Amino acid sequence: MTHDPEPERTPGLEPGGGVPPGETPPGEDSTGGAGPRDDLSRGWAKGPVFVIGALVFLFAVTVLIWAAIV
Repeated sequence: MTHDPEPERTPGLEPGGGVPPGETPPGEDSTGGAGPRDDLSRGWAKGPVFVIGALVFLFAVTVLIWAAIV
């Protein structure tokens, strides 16, 4: 960082060394896109949900039968 020996001649500075509003660009949005999705149509399809449910059901039945036998 360089030091300007004549701050009164530096363009864009207010008296006292401040920067006037509008002289610097606005900060970027750091949370853009971090919220929940608006498009919920890309969720789980019915096929995979059915297959997973059937596997869970078969596992539960197998465990119950095994518990009844033992």
